[in-house]
Amino acid sequence: MPPDKHRPPSDDGDVYVSPRYLATATGIGDPALTPLLELGWDLEHDDLANAYVHAPDHTIRLGFLPEGADDGLWRINAYKDSFAPPTWGVCFNDTCPTEFVTAFTTALAKAYEQGPDAYLADPDTISEHRQPFLAVVPLLQRGWQLDHPRRGVAAIHSPDGLAWLEFTTGDLDAKAELTTRDARWHLWAGTSADRPFWYVTASTDTPVALIGAITECVSDPVPLPRWREDTYSYVAGMAQLTPILPPRPPVPTPLDIQRAATRRSATALPTSVPRWSTTSRPAQPGSSR
Repeated sequence: MPPDKHRPPSDDGDVYVSPRYLATATGIGDPALTPLLELGWDLEHDDLANAYVHAPDHTIRLGFLPEGADDGLWRINAYKDSFAPPTWGVCFNDTCPTEFVTAFTTALAKAYEQGPDAYLADPDTISEHRQPFLAVVPLLQRGWQLDHPRRGVAAIHSPDGLAWLEFTTGDLDAKAELTTRDARWHLWAGTSADRPFWYVTASTDTPVALIGAITECVSDPVPLPRWREDTYSYVAGMAQLTPILPPRPPVPTPLDIQRAATRRSATALPTSVPRWSTTSRPAQPGSSR
C-alpha cells in the first residue's frame, strides 16, 4: 500500500494524534534547537541541565529550561541593547508540542539571516510584516472561527473549540508580558484558559511573521506521531488516535498450537499409497489368484 501523503513518516511513536494541537510534548528539545545551532549560534549548559543558545551578536537569546523556576520550558527574547530589557519575548510552556517550538525557531533563524529589520523592527514603524491580522490568516483559512469579542480581547478558536488564539488590545505592562501569561498574544489548547493543556505567549512587538509560523503549524491538518502511553488521559478522550503500524498478530497459545497440529495430521496424505506393481501381469480369464 503506498504511504498516505497526508501522514508524516514516524520514527518516534505508535499512534497519530489528530488534531495535532491535542498532542503532548515530546520531551526532546533538539529539533527546536537545531535551526539556530546550524547558524553557528553558541550553546551553553548550566549545572541543572538547562540549555542556553544565543546569537553571535547577542541580539537573541533562547533558554531551554527543564529545571526552570516555572513551567516556561522555552523562553526566547530579542534585544536591541544587550544591557536593556528585551524588545520582545516568547514563551512555550512545558507541555507544548515541540513541533510548534521548532516552527518558531525555524522562522526565527530565517529572519535572523535576513537582518535586524526582520526581527527587531522599530515598534513605531507601520509595515506589512507587523500587521496582527497576518498571524490569523492561517487559522481562518483552515476553518477557525472568530469569537464574539470581549472588552480588550479579540479571539479566534478551532472548529472544535479546543484551541484558541487571543490578542489583547490596549496598553500592557511590559514586564508582566515577559514573566506572566498577560501578554499581547496568548495561544492555548484545552477546555479552559485557566488550566490549558499547553500555552504560548508572545509580547508586544514580537514580529507577526514569527507568530504566523506558530499558527501555521498549530492549524496544520497533518497529525503528529506520539506514543500512546505518553498521551495524557484527559486529551486521549478528545483526540483521534490512529495506529501508525497495523497491530501485531497475537502470540499463539499452547492450545492454538495443539489445534493446528491436529488439523495438519487430519488433512495429511497417507504415508504409503498401494498401487499396482509395474511387473504384475493381468490375471488370465478363468484363473484364480
